[in-house]
Parts: sequence; structure tokens; C-alpha cells
Amino acid sequence: MMPNGPILIVDDQPHNLAALRQVLAGIHPLVFARSGHEALEAVTKHRPSLILLDVQMPDLSGYEVCERIQQNPGTAAIPVIFVTALDGTMDETRGFEVGAVDYITKPISPPVVRARVRTHLDLVRASSLERSYRDAISMLGEAGHYNDTDTGVHIWRMAAYARVLAELAGHSESDCERLELAAPMHDTGKIGIPESILRKPAALDAAEWEIMRTHTRIGYSILSKSTAPVFTLAAVLALRHHEKWDGSGYPDGLAGEDIPEMARIVAIADVFDALTMRRPYKEAWPIEQAIEQIRRDSGTHFDPRLVDLFMVNLSRFLDVRAAWVLIEQQGESGTGSTGSASDPGLPQRRVLQPDLTG
Repeated sequence: MMPNGPILIVDDQPHNLAALRQVLAGIHPLVFARSGHEALEAVTKHRPSLILLDVQMPDLSGYEVCERIQQNPGTAAIPVIFVTALDGTMDETRGFEVGAVDYITKPISPPVVRARVRTHLDLVRASSLERSYRDAISMLGEAGHYNDTDTGVHIWRMAAYARVLAELAGHSESDCERLELAAPMHDTGKIGIPESILRKPAALDAAEWEIMRTHTRIGYSILSKSTAPVFTLAAVLALRHHEKWDGSGYPDGLAGEDIPEMARIVAIADVFDALTMRRPYKEAWPIEQAIEQIRRDSGTHFDPRLVDLFMVNLSRFLDVRAAWVLIEQQGESGTGSTGSASDPGLPQRRVLQPDLTG
């Protein structure tokens, strides 16, 4: 679906095409087809942003055309509005069953046609913007780990853990979704850390640690340029995800509830996932050992209330981990793809690296 593509109008009657042309001319580019087969060819050629489709046509019915459009992954997202003289609940139901998003009855009302078209084009643009938004988030998350070591789905799995913990902590659905989108960008600042440090196959020395710790401020500097809520949150996570409950963290040694709660949530999700992953300087920890480490760090590294929620609901986090292990195995065998944190079936992304920087 192309948000700037033309509107495709399909009808076997020239006077109906002319009527719709008169209503929509000047509002959006138009292309026309006079049969079902022509419609399918036009969809392939022009990639329309919206289709106005007659139902009764001599070769393929509008229902058949809509079904074929829906069956093609490359065109399934194009919204189809049926324009028809057919009447009755069963006809309308059939249209929605085959994938139509709306119905306009003949004889057409110009204000109704314009309003419906405007509404669905706005939805197309909003959907395209949303995809671009998520793609930008994905790329920033990947950029932070581009020169890091091991491959994996760390940032997406960690974001899934963070969302679950935020839900348990009582945050709203919208806040949890925003956290899940923002969390993968927490290490964006690593783009400013030398590769020799990120890929060092041994523990960092004191001077190297000083450089590594600057990734929090670098990430904040990059992400705080935007006032969009998800990037505002991501900037906070980038700056504060290494602060510790007892004040011994960095970059500012914040303690307790002075640390934003979303950053406290990400800290637990980040460390739990990183501990169970192999790194050049360590083997992956057994799950039981990683859980015990989280428990031991309650009240020092981590917020005790959040650790309690994590422990009481441990099965939910283990279910998330099991789902992502399966995804990684499928990716390695070429039978699957990696996705976003909450939905492994979302758009393909390169498998990313984990993070364990203390």
C-alpha cells in the first residue's frame, strides 16, 4: 500500500466511473478499471492507496477481486470500499468477510463519498506514519548495538520483559505500550563508544569503564532531541537505566524513587536477560542463577517492590523467554523471523545483540 498512491475506481459501467470521477477529481489522483481482471492488473501496476470497488461485474465479482487482493501479502493492506446497488444485511456482511473496510450504496451521495474516502485515506496515512515511527525505533535500537558483540534478540526480549513488569506494577496499557517501544532504544548511546571497547573479549579496565559509562549521556543527548512521548521516555531510559537503588549507579548516583520507575523496570529486565546470554567474557548463566542474582540485588541494585513483583510472577517472564528462544531457533534454521518485543510475528528485523555493562 502506497499512502500517496492513486485511488483505484472499479466499475463495469462507464456512467458510474464518470460519476465518481466528478465527485473525486482534484481531491486525489485517480485510476480506473472496468472489470475484475483489469482491477487486479491496476492494483499491481499502480499500488493504489484506496480502492472503490463495484460488486456486480461480468467477469470477477467485487467479492472475488477483494479476496484476491487480501490473499496477496503485498496488497492485503490496501483498503477496499464497496460501491454497490446491492442491498441487505447479507450483502454487507459478505463484503466485510472478504476484507472490505466500508460500504457505499448507489446512487452515490457526493458528500458521503468524499467523507468516506477522506476518512480512509487519513487512516492509510496514519498507518504509514506508524510504520515509519516503528521502523525508526527499530533502527535506533539496532544502531546502539551495531558494534556490540554476540547476536541475539536481546532488546526485543528485554522490552517484552519490561512491558510485563510495568503491567504488574500497575501502569496503564498505553504507558506499557510506550515503554515497550522505548525500551529497545535504551542503549542508543553505544553508537558513540569505540568498537574496541564494545567488542573487547575481556573485562574492561578502569579507563575503559569511564568511556563506557558515557553511553548513557550520549543516548540521552540523541533521543532528547524529540518531544514525541516515546522518544522522551527513551531518553530517560537511556540516561537512567544504570542508576541503582542504593545510589551506587551512574551517571549521577541517583537513589531510590529519585530514579524514574520506568528506568527501574528496564534495569531489572535488562540485567535478567543479559545474565542468561553468552558474552565473549562469560558463559550464559543458568536461569536459576540469574533469578537468584536478581533476588540478591534487591534493595541494592534494584527496587525491592519491583523485584518482589518479578519473583511472584516469574512464570510470566519465563513464558516470554521460552517464546523468544523458539524464535531464535527458527531464525537460525531459516524457518522464522525476528520481530518486535511484543509480537514475534511483526516485521522482520536483523537479530540484535545483548547488553551487559554492569
